[in-house]
Amino acid sequence: MDLDLDRLNAEFANQPQKLIEWAIGLGKPAICTTNFRPFEAVILHMVSQVKADIPIVWMDSGYNTEATYKFADEVTQQLGLNLITYLPKRSRAHREAIDGPTPGLDDPRHAAFTEEVKLEPFARALRETAPGVWFTALRATDTAVRAQMQPVSINPDGLIKVAPLLHWSSKDLYQYLTAHGLPNNFDYFDPTKGEDNRECGLHLSH
Repeated sequence: MDLDLDRLNAEFANQPQKLIEWAIGLGKPAICTTNFRPFEAVILHMVSQVKADIPIVWMDSGYNTEATYKFADEVTQQLGLNLITYLPKRSRAHREAIDGPTPGLDDPRHAAFTEEVKLEPFARALRETAPGVWFTALRATDTAVRAQMQPVSINPDGLIKVAPLLHWSSKDLYQYLTAHGLPNNFDYFDPTKGEDNRECGLHLSH
């Protein structure tokens, strides 16, 4: 599919709902990934308003906080989400019994840990759901890599990646949550990142 990305990104720069409607309107299989971090209810609400049964794909590393698991259940029930959870091939208990605690960012084993708990489940999710469109709640303020992104891009494999909230501020997101009576979760931790502004890896290789 030949898309005029410059035109699309100019047209939909600050119109996330219209961007989602356009992308769903392509008629391709679509998924929305989530990690149930702060403000995730915004993208989940937006996409499910346009396509109620869109698969919501969660790579659950097994290392989420108790609050994140409770938030995941709450927002899934409130919005009636079609949630599909992908888990690592080993449970957290199994991994820690063999390999010990989560390796630090400077530990040479950290890359293998990230591959096991996040990247392999994500690759499996892509194989099984075979999307043509991928919605993500990426924001330009997250990392230096994401600051260079556009709301609509095409991955090397032809997957159309759509980040409707790329240019939204935390204030924009908060106001949306309030306006729609949506829950939030601030007790969030990603063991593969450690630092808030560190790239998680999903958006570098796909």
